[in-house]
Amino acid sequence: MKVAVLDINGKDTGRKADLSKDVFAIEPNNHAVYLDVKQYLANQRQGTHKSKERAEISGSTRKIKKQKGTGTARAGSIKSGVFKGGGRMFGPRPRNYSFKLNKNLKRLARKSALSIKAGEKSITVLEDFNFDAPKTKNFTAVLKALELENKKSLFVLGGSNNNVYLSSRNLKDSEVIMASELSTYKILNANQVVLLEGALEGIETNLSK
Repeated sequence: MKVAVLDINGKDTGRKADLSKDVFAIEPNNHAVYLDVKQYLANQRQGTHKSKERAEISGSTRKIKKQKGTGTARAGSIKSGVFKGGGRMFGPRPRNYSFKLNKNLKRLARKSALSIKAGEKSITVLEDFNFDAPKTKNFTAVLKALELENKKSLFVLGGSNNNVYLSSRNLKDSEVIMASELSTYKILNANQVVLLEGALEGIETNLSK
């Protein structure tokens, strides 16, 4: 699968990148994608929600009215959840929302997500680049050249590049990550995935295992 390699000015360099069919052209497994995205979002949850139950409410413990003869339901405690100011019945408790998925399923999900983006023509291959200093305007110029200034974009680098990362940090619709940080959610959440040449080998090696 051949894709043109562009430079940071959006011009065709005349070179082609060969994208592996085993990574970028498989039949997407939608259920694997669903599970991986579900796990990613679940892992973002703090799980610190808590409401007070009747045992945790301050108040009198006396029986508030006699058992029989009132014509209404019996009631033993002002702290019951049926009364204003009482504890909440079956309220949220702190919990851990994370769950495990095996590596093969997560690998399949990422390949499926990349194949979906490739099928939508939403993958761009860019030659490796760097900035002399971290400046947002430099990264904005790259987005403009690639016609991505009004789109969500995900730039995948082959390795750590502090200047490029810091230049993008103030832009809410663009994210720069390393190939090792690639996730199904981030791939699908972007309108355009921009892969730098240096990242291709690492992605294909990792996902072809």
